Amino acid sequence: MTPATDVSSFRPWHLFVLVALVAATISILVARPSDAVGALLLTLAIGAAGFVGLMSYRAIKPLTQKEFRETTVMAGSRSRAAVVREKTLVMRSIKELEFDRAMGKVSDTDFEEMGRRLRARAIRLMKQLDVEAVDYLALIERELQGRLGASADMPAASATADGNVCGTCQTMNDADARFCKGCGRAL
Repeated sequence: MTPATDVSSFRPWHLFVLVALVAATISILVARPSDAVGALLLTLAIGAAGFVGLMSYRAIKPLTQKEFRETTVMAGSRSRAAVVREKTLVMRSIKELEFDRAMGKVSDTDFEEMGRRLRARAIRLMKQLDVEAVDYLALIERELQGRLGASADMPAASATADGNVCGTCQTMNDADARFCKGCGRAL
């Protein structure tokens, strides 16, 4: 008895590999190259065309689907988990460098140079991790409501009398708050 699954085992690259193999076979049979180098070049050219077709498909697919989701959370060009791990290692390296300086193993000039590099790297990694996915649909709807007229502004004005409403995330904050408790931006 085979287990039932909802997910199809067919992948788009299967189609492109199959088409490229069939095209290479047909072209070899039709062209009948006299030497092995010609046959190899013909096969490689058709394989490259299949690869280009697959990459074109992968580039166009997210643009044409209404609900496209990435499978892994990315931070820059790497997964978020890899960036978090690297940040942890860099922070640990900074602590070890400070300990080595305190123990007299590292000179002040070396400490300053290595510390500057490690801190710059840590800041870059933290900026990558701070980038959040932006809900563009909600952002566009809020901007449209703001531009359409006073009817959208009136609830915000009445809410502002009771407390501060963040212009970015629309979170209600205390009247004396200087920063938003939802997104942290200055009010």
